[in-house]
Amino acid sequence: MRLRPGLLLPALVLALVAGLVGLPATTSGAQAPRPLAVSVLSNRADLVSGGDALVQIRLPRGVRAGDVTVRVGDRDVTRRFAARADGRYLGLVTGLALGRNVVRATAPGFAGRTVITNHPNGGPLFSGPQLGPYQCQETARDAQCNEAPTYSFLYKSTDPSQPDLQPYDRQDPPDDVATTTTDRGVEVPFVVRREDGYQDRDRYSILTLFRPGKAWHAWAPQKQWNHKVLITHGGGCGASYAPGGPPLQDYSGTFESVPGVTPSYVTALGSGFAVISTALDNTGHNCNVAMQAESLMMAKERLVERYGDLRYTIGTGCSGGSIAQHTVANAYPGIYQGLITTCSYPDTLTAGAQFADYHLLRLYFEDPSRWAPGVVWSPTQMGQVEGHASHVNAVTADEGLFKAALNPENDCSGTKAPVAGDPDTRYDSETNPGGVRCSVLDIMVNLLGPRPESVWSAQEKAAGHGFAGIPFANTGVQYGLGALQQGLITPAQFVDLNVKVGGLDLDSDFTDARIDGDDAAIDRVYRTGLVNEANHLDQVAIINHGGPDPGAAHDYAHAFWTEERLMADQGNTDNRVMWFGVTPLIGDPTWANEALGDMDRWLTAVERDHGSAPLAAKVAADRPDDVTDRCANVPGLELVPGPDGQPACQMSAVQTGETRLSTPRQVAGGPVANDNVACRLRPLDRADYAPLDVVFTDDQWATLEATFPDGVCDWSVPGRGQGPAQTWLRYGTADGGHAYGGRNLPAVPAHSAGGWASPSFRELLRQ
Repeated sequence: MRLRPGLLLPALVLALVAGLVGLPATTSGAQAPRPLAVSVLSNRADLVSGGDALVQIRLPRGVRAGDVTVRVGDRDVTRRFAARADGRYLGLVTGLALGRNVVRATAPGFAGRTVITNHPNGGPLFSGPQLGPYQCQETARDAQCNEAPTYSFLYKSTDPSQPDLQPYDRQDPPDDVATTTTDRGVEVPFVVRREDGYQDRDRYSILTLFRPGKAWHAWAPQKQWNHKVLITHGGGCGASYAPGGPPLQDYSGTFESVPGVTPSYVTALGSGFAVISTALDNTGHNCNVAMQAESLMMAKERLVERYGDLRYTIGTGCSGGSIAQHTVANAYPGIYQGLITTCSYPDTLTAGAQFADYHLLRLYFEDPSRWAPGVVWSPTQMGQVEGHASHVNAVTADEGLFKAALNPENDCSGTKAPVAGDPDTRYDSETNPGGVRCSVLDIMVNLLGPRPESVWSAQEKAAGHGFAGIPFANTGVQYGLGALQQGLITPAQFVDLNVKVGGLDLDSDFTDARIDGDDAAIDRVYRTGLVNEANHLDQVAIINHGGPDPGAAHDYAHAFWTEERLMADQGNTDNRVMWFGVTPLIGDPTWANEALGDMDRWLTAVERDHGSAPLAAKVAADRPDDVTDRCANVPGLELVPGPDGQPACQMSAVQTGETRLSTPRQVAGGPVANDNVACRLRPLDRADYAPLDVVFTDDQWATLEATFPDGVCDWSVPGRGQGPAQTWLRYGTADGGHAYGGRNLPAVPAHSAGGWASPSFRELLRQ
């Protein structure tokens, strides 16, 4: 047979392959290696810090540990890995280069890889370019405040008059060391090792029960550890430019401890918990939610790498400690699994708007020379406009919280008194406009963004840059409207107040004009979670406990703000319980410990729930039956059957009893959730007041029209920029620049952060 010329070459090739080589013509090339799963346990693979990571390699059946080779780039790190006692093949990889590191694992017929992006131990990871100048500790080895960790020992005494931990001398052990039995049934001396180190230019502490002289590795921790974590927080709201101290006490910032009551962090340690505290997660030291989340992420990474896998993490704290928990859990879900909040606020900025109103009202109320002829205010009427029974709450909030927090010339750590011409000193509006501003808004500048050049003040022009945007407004707010409607104040008082209440400038100085705020900053406080709309809190269990407020600006209404926002977002509050007791602010001195025990039981139940329901549904469904709302020992209040038949606090009674009080904006017609920091406007309309039997003279009405030329608040619609928080935002770019207002981080890399929590909670890490 003759072949056509066009088929000659293919035929010859087939003959060579099938005949000369002796292989079937259809044989394909060699099979590709089968996958070998490489996982980063200690953090998201793209947010590792400090040059090390705990890595696990899952060995398929038939693959022996001795057959595996692990490389980071061209470097062989196989010796860092071993088959551990629990059957896992893992190791702590060290010496990671800054930036991208490719980790490859191979075995005969198998191959796998992952990419670890390593960041400096001094940060940042996602919080954006770091503010400065920054004053490190004297012992720092570089400008990022890095320093080798140190270790000290503490112990619990058998003396009941010493409920806190005491220094422990290993060379001369005390003779009053208590014994504790953990929740795993392990009995050990109550001796605690405290690790203190520096991350993100600030201090962290890790405490665990510890047997001195015994080894501890992430794959072989000492048996008294139960793999649970408690994070403690501090109160207040401030800015700092130097390292601070990690807070440990239950009520740091409000009062340190309760005599005769063991602090809950000590109780947690005795049960086998590890305890974490970071200075940056103390709102009194740092009121920036991204920096708080970043410091906790780094500390948890350290804990997993050096101590072992975690089952779940619980937060606890009062006042600013409740703010940190609520806002971090909402904006960076997965860091916590349970929250224990008291002296509660949902966030900084909605309380900040309330306190800004207090400040302005005080400037008017407490200066009778500003009152119009014939206008006289009683202290009772002042309180009625402010939403309280008296004016005391406004004074406390203003003097104790607002003034220092918003004052850019405040004496914050890391700065020194202004000196003309020295750019490294604290800001002074006249002598040093380019200095460091100590306002909490300025510590949030990466989130809020700077003001545009078109609106710069003289100080901003002198400094050569815009200051942090103003994230709230009071344009259109009709202060005292509710009191006017009830006949508690007169039209003359109402008009005079609203004409003269004024506003504040960038330096927190009074202005005749109302605060209009900066549109971009107002949008960003919702996007970044600085205003917490609770739209991601359904996946954490929450126990809130509190008590009546004697005028300390911590009334129980703030706990209801969170309740209202949860209800608006998810239609229920099944993942949260509220306790109210007689002890001011905290409800009961013993509740911090009781809440810890209840939260532990709650999260254990979720951990054991291996059903297919979403995590949020499990958190709600697995709450123990006896963990419910309560009103304890409060005269006139009682538990009554709730809508679901379970006991519930008689909230209507709570509302009338000095506990669910109002705010200036709520009296002005604002929402009970108090989450509108800058209202939208509608035209001023005289007809709106006719049904209320409020009669203004023509002169009074003309004055109101001049006071509200653009209209008054329309509380029936969402505020300017109001909306849900975005999660896991970053505030820097790859080249070290700014990403003001935040950009979403990429999805969590596959096989990441598996050591952060038990499998039942890892849904949060897949978002």
